[in-house]
Amino acid sequence: MKRILSWIAIVVVVLLLAVIALPFLIDANQFRPRLEAELSQRLGRDVKLGNLKLSLLSGGVAASDISISEDPKFGRAPFLTAQSLAVGVDLGALIFSRKLDVTGVTIDKPGVSLLQDPAGTWNFSSLGAKSSGQQEPAQGEAGTSNLNLSVKLVKIADGRLVLSQTAGKAPPEVLNNVNLEIRDFSSTSQFPFSLTASGTGGAQLKLDGNAGPLNPANTAATPFSANLQVTHLDLAHSGFLAPAGFAGLVSIDGKVNSTGHTATVQGTVKAEQLVLAKGGTAARKPVNFTFELEQDLQKRAGRLRRGDIHIGAAAASLTGTYHSEGESTVVNFRLLAPGMAIPELEAMLPPLDIVLPQGSSLQGGTAKIDVTATGPTERLVLDGAAGLNNTRLAGFNLGAKMALVTKLAGMKNGPNTDIETLSSHLHADAQGLRADNISLVAPEIGEMSGSGTVSASHALDFQMTAKLRGGGVLAAVGSNTIVPFRVQGTSSDPKFVPDVKGIVENRLKGFGSSDAGKAAQGILKGILGGKKN
Repeated sequence: MKRILSWIAIVVVVLLLAVIALPFLIDANQFRPRLEAELSQRLGRDVKLGNLKLSLLSGGVAASDISISEDPKFGRAPFLTAQSLAVGVDLGALIFSRKLDVTGVTIDKPGVSLLQDPAGTWNFSSLGAKSSGQQEPAQGEAGTSNLNLSVKLVKIADGRLVLSQTAGKAPPEVLNNVNLEIRDFSSTSQFPFSLTASGTGGAQLKLDGNAGPLNPANTAATPFSANLQVTHLDLAHSGFLAPAGFAGLVSIDGKVNSTGHTATVQGTVKAEQLVLAKGGTAARKPVNFTFELEQDLQKRAGRLRRGDIHIGAAAASLTGTYHSEGESTVVNFRLLAPGMAIPELEAMLPPLDIVLPQGSSLQGGTAKIDVTATGPTERLVLDGAAGLNNTRLAGFNLGAKMALVTKLAGMKNGPNTDIETLSSHLHADAQGLRADNISLVAPEIGEMSGSGTVSASHALDFQMTAKLRGGGVLAAVGSNTIVPFRVQGTSSDPKFVPDVKGIVENRLKGFGSSDAGKAAQGILKGILGGKKN
């Protein structure tokens, strides 16, 4: 028994010595030219491998580095470089048949440059395409002519992807910590894949699904379907939108289906701390967006077929089209909200840089909005109609602001302003907002109409008229109570300036010369507080 154990020990030692010695007896570099040629042929790019080492314990061959050349149309810098390459091989076939059967590939810490030209073509579109001048791999030394290459598993570990345009000055989008795994790869059938990555500003991306078969003419047009998850996407720093004043943290949970030419994306978006205009401040409430869009991958244009917006209990819809022009995204959207709850909508006023009078707030009622948004996202133009119904501007005493006018009309002031209806046609661009056909009904004051502007710095310039409800001096000298006035100051501190001359002239219409004098004295007496000079 002791002798048998000794023999077993001897066998174990011999096998161990063989495992240690075989890598020195078999020079893996003899397979490098053939492997480089085979990979170059399959990728349609020049592939260079560093020094190869055979590792029996790990079951494969390792290369110190790897590089894959760029499509000449996109420059001379390498398309991919990596610190190391591990190739899993069938050691039995390698040792006894001198045949290299690759079962898996792991690329460690690669750097990949993804470029897109103005026509929408990517630099990886030609990967795998065989050029007319490409030759079959040359025959190596004896024993290598039967080289066979197959891949069951492809892994990219801790990679870095840089996505950029060949034209324009937009900064590139960088994805770090990229981990990609492809199993049972086949160019003629579907294969499963999963990808995770970190984006600029801490965004996290996860994509898993199936892709294939590969498009032999354009790798970028390979069909795929996948589940998509994005968290902590910072709109202000992500690089996905041209500078437009947009900001906020976004998460996306959806599905992507691509035919290779057209992609459909559907899912939900949750946006927090949202800012939608330059000068705006973060929204106090999250915005939820359920969407479905269709994108033409070649034309870089698409259609938002469904866009349901929810701000608490308030609901609206956003639909329309978009396309790329250089570095800009040009949109033609329609925002429709037939009856949004105003208290919910008020949370979106600061993100849109809409300022209410200081210390005031909107309470109750509904809003109706029908607005189009057109042009590049960084220079949007808004046109349409908006209105409020049965709401209160709490903390704002319109009567006190129009003290002279309300005094003439014999009206009492209150701490709030009730609004029965308010409607207007709006036009907003980079210079500010213009409101036309304003119609305001405030039960305690009367009916107001007019038009005016709000500058980008919130300066007000409105020319208005008011048909007052009440009596007082104006009622004493006639039934016509139309009062012209201007609104100046700023959105946070508006100034209501009555047109005294216009008031007097308007009240004197229709009087005779003797009656006109009495009417003018009465109006002036009211304006001067009853004092006689």
